[in-house]
Amino acid sequence: MTPRDGMRLWVKFVNGVEKVYDCHQLMNREAFQKLNDKSFFWSVKVDPGGYGISWNDDIDLSEYELWTNGKESTLAQQNF
Repeated sequence: MTPRDGMRLWVKFVNGVEKVYDCHQLMNREAFQKLNDKSFFWSVKVDPGGYGISWNDDIDLSEYELWTNGKESTLAQQNF
């Protein structure tokens, strides 16, 4: 998983599928407002075991969310 400009995340799953997840869709939720801070957004980390990602103890996304709402692309990493 790699953060990218435009509040997007490039995610490569263990099965080799690459997806781009657009975090703009989260901004209507108060809990995710801190993602507007670019340095905070870029501090995202993969959770131990790879079952999701998190920015802190309060803001995280599951692998299911990333898989279901990410847009598949074989060129995902190069499109940034």
